[in-house]
Amino acid sequence: MNKNLATADYIVFILYFIIVAGYGYSIYRKRKKNEHDAKAYFLAEGTLTWWAIGASLIASNISAEQFIGMSGEGFFLGIAVAAYEWIAAIALIIVAVWFIPVYLKNHIYTMPQFLKVRYNESVALIMAIFWLFLYVFVNLTSILYLGAVAINGLAGGEYLHVIMVGLAVFALLISLGGMKVVAYTDVIQVAVLIIGGLVTTYIALTTVGEYFGVGKDAIAGFKVLLRDAPEHFKMIIPKPTATSTQNDINKYLTFPGMLSYLAGIWIINLNYWGCNQYITQRALGADLQTARTGILFAGFLKLLMPVIVMLPGIAAFVLYKNGHLPQLIGGKDGAYSAVLTFLPTGLKGLSVAALTAAIVASLAGKVNSISTIYTLDIHKKYFDKNASEKRQVMTGRAAVFAAMILAVLFTWNDLLGIGGVGGFTYIQKYTGFISPGVFAMFILGMFWKRTTGWAAIVGVIAGFGFSVLFNEFAPQLFGHETIFYTSYPNSKGLYEIPFHICMGLSFFFTMLIMIGISFAGPKVNPKAFELDREMFKLKPSTTVLIVITLLIIAALYVKFW
Repeated sequence: MNKNLATADYIVFILYFIIVAGYGYSIYRKRKKNEHDAKAYFLAEGTLTWWAIGASLIASNISAEQFIGMSGEGFFLGIAVAAYEWIAAIALIIVAVWFIPVYLKNHIYTMPQFLKVRYNESVALIMAIFWLFLYVFVNLTSILYLGAVAINGLAGGEYLHVIMVGLAVFALLISLGGMKVVAYTDVIQVAVLIIGGLVTTYIALTTVGEYFGVGKDAIAGFKVLLRDAPEHFKMIIPKPTATSTQNDINKYLTFPGMLSYLAGIWIINLNYWGCNQYITQRALGADLQTARTGILFAGFLKLLMPVIVMLPGIAAFVLYKNGHLPQLIGGKDGAYSAVLTFLPTGLKGLSVAALTAAIVASLAGKVNSISTIYTLDIHKKYFDKNASEKRQVMTGRAAVFAAMILAVLFTWNDLLGIGGVGGFTYIQKYTGFISPGVFAMFILGMFWKRTTGWAAIVGVIAGFGFSVLFNEFAPQLFGHETIFYTSYPNSKGLYEIPFHICMGLSFFFTMLIMIGISFAGPKVNPKAFELDREMFKLKPSTTVLIVITLLIIAALYVKFW
């Protein structure tokens, strides 16, 4: 079996590149008369349809950490990892119904602007700088590294740095056209990643069926997975006991059963989908109904994502366990690339195009958000207060270049050690260090009028401090089992608390501190948002889409509980 790409695969990939680049250029030409309109460049204000918003949300979200990282977690954990996607669908409903109306009514265009309007300049500046560091040194680097490693493995293993630079340049070409070009090319990217991803899943299942003697049939292959790896089709990871193996403990540390649903996974999703410039930016330039429909459409698409990014990982596990996947290298993060080797010529090129689409869309969306935050929340306020529209766009493009160059430099020899901890874990853990404080600051700022700016500053610092405490030091300082947590030995023999539980505890104590500080202030903070019932009313069509999504999620959980 030839692992390397054939000529037909390169032709398919080049066609994908030409179509995306050509479509992006046509969109750019159409908006060239508004080339130096800052709001058009950063937000595509008023020009995105609901389907463009929804597709762009998914394209920006699904990247190498899903294809490679989540497939790897499917290999290790099984269907439990699908909770990240299915709970995300519920989180998107919450964002569409309750968060977006607050942003749009108050004319919020960036997350630091929200913090300035609701709290004060200091909170906004602190978080703007922090988000820039997070986006560049956690998100951009991990997406670029995982993507380059995956595609390099398929291309023969000798072109890592060439592929890394190629991905960066491709993303730059798209992002320099502004948000409208990013969003509308994302529609093609989503189509490619869904079609290519489904093809990979189909081939993986038919390969399982073939090796296990039930024929090249995807349904039969899926039944083999259910029969041969029943533990991989349980949503709830059981709590370790005295007889549990280290592998069982490691699974629980990654996803601690029901406690995940009481704590961390909600904070991860609501913070990511509702308080994240990278995501909300797509909807902030639209009217309320368009934004809501686009977000709910994205939520509906999230239901499909585990089929694309998780099932290949479970198929890889079953094949590997039975000696049919000797090409698997690099542990669980190599599962998706190993499965791709089964694809025939041409289809392998389509799957590489799907993977590239996911990577490039995420990179382009991320650098667009970086340029938006830097230009509107830092450069224009502190360095060039009288910047013209044209100058703002030029500054935004310079920020795009700078961010991508930094990402390439830090990824070149994996200076951040992303490969050592696994891409998916790297992103979740380091983002999780600040998620509790940020989410507490946003949720109280939106819906509790008494929350003060001083409480917000203390809250974001406390949230980070509590995260470090519970993730790194609590078992050694307070013991392995307390009223708040139970810690378990990891593969290195060190005791740790599952990071979902750490996030829940950090959020809980941060909320207590912020509420306590706010009680020392006025009953109604002068900067509190005015909310009314009309903001949260839903059209019948919106309600129907929400109900359908919730029913599908309920059916999935009933089936795989």
